[in-house]
Parts: sequence; C-alpha cells; structure tokens
Amino acid sequence: MAPHTLEKSRLIVDVLVPALNEEATIGPVVTGVRVCGQPVRHVVLVDNGSTDKTAFIAEQHGALVVREPERGYGAACLRGLRFIEQQKVPPDVVVFRDAGGSDNPGDLGRLLDAILAGADLAIGSRTLGLAEPGSLAPAQRVGNAVAVNLIRAVYGQKYTDLGPFRAVRYPALLALGMTDTDYGWTVEMQVKAVQRGLRIVEVPVRYHRRRGGESKISQTVRGSIGAGAKILYTILRHSTHR
Repeated sequence: MAPHTLEKSRLIVDVLVPALNEEATIGPVVTGVRVCGQPVRHVVLVDNGSTDKTAFIAEQHGALVVREPERGYGAACLRGLRFIEQQKVPPDVVVFRDAGGSDNPGDLGRLLDAILAGADLAIGSRTLGLAEPGSLAPAQRVGNAVAVNLIRAVYGQKYTDLGPFRAVRYPALLALGMTDTDYGWTVEMQVKAVQRGLRIVEVPVRYHRRRGGESKISQTVRGSIGAGAKILYTILRHSTHR
C-alpha cells in the first residue's frame, strides 16, 4: 500500500460491534468506547438476530443499531461495513471489537497510535499483552497457537494472536475484499493483509473475563470445534490464491 498520513486531530473512527444476545454486557461496552477519549464518530452495533434486549440497550447507550438476521460473526461485520459505505463522509479507520466486555476500551488509543505511526492494520494481541486469568479458555490458547504457526509456515508472517480487537485503515480494509460470513473473518483479514502487502502491527492489549453472558465460541464444544476447523480451512484456502 502507498504511504499515508493521518492526523489525530482530524481522524474519523467508526467502531463496529457485532452482537448476539449480549444484553448483560453491551451497555458498558458501548459507553466504554464513547468515553475512552478517542475520536470515535459512530459506535455501530450490528445486532445479529438477538432475542433479548441487546439492540435496545445499545441504542440507549448511544450506539447506532443495524440488523443482520443471517447468523455469523463475519455476516455481522459485512453488514456493518455496508452501513459505513452509506455514510456521506467515509471514516479514516474502522475498529472491530467484541460485545462481551473482554476488550479494554482504554487500549483503543494504542491501536489508533499504531495506525497514525504508519500501520494499515493494527491487531490487539492478547498474547503480547495481559490476559486476565480465566479470560482465555485452554481451547482458545491452543487454537491460536496452531493457527498463527500455520500462518507463519504458509505465508511467512509472524503473528501472535487472532485477537478480535483491531483497527484498520478504511481504504486498506476495502482493498481486502472481505467475504467470510462466520468464524473465519479475523483470520481471513490477517492472511489477506499479508497477501495485499499491508503494513501490519500487533499491539499488546489487556483482555478480561467476560462481564456476563456466554461466549458463542469458547464456552461451547460445538463453537470451539466449528471455529477451529473454519480457521484452519481459511488459512489453507487462501494460500491457493497467492
């Protein structure tokens, strides 16, 4: 990607938060982003078919709510991007974060500082940072280790994590041509970033135990197996397009 210059005082940042039945955590998540002291224009809550009060609570706390009935993390992210594309003024940076309250909103500034310093993609690494005991299930740690080692073997890129808390320069994000609709979204972004020659930085972040509700992946056997299989498949599938 060509060199770019962004100024903090003029930065426009939109934050996408995919959510499915997160009424116990979504209020503090939205508020945390809005008051973290960073230049956030919109917090976009993508309601992925919730049957509880997630959307209502998010809106009450200042989020813009859009709905994506097709279940899947990637489907929700793609819906959020379609919403952003409709804005008269595009953002400079898009941030992705989870709705479960595990990400620390205070680390958003670190991700944006990495972008301002020249990165196209800044990934919050829980491995390089501080993960609260119990915040990462054993299956997550093992799965991350397998995935990042496979990426290094196939693509030559050293990653330490597939952390969902990440910031990406908007033109670079569009250039990735993201398509995955479920568990492969984060790893698709990371392997395509290597293929497209993006400037990639990992930033140490803090990671907490969930503040309520249940993870749709790490706390279910079906979710853990499904996510692991899709992640490995995605890494290998995109290697044939190099």
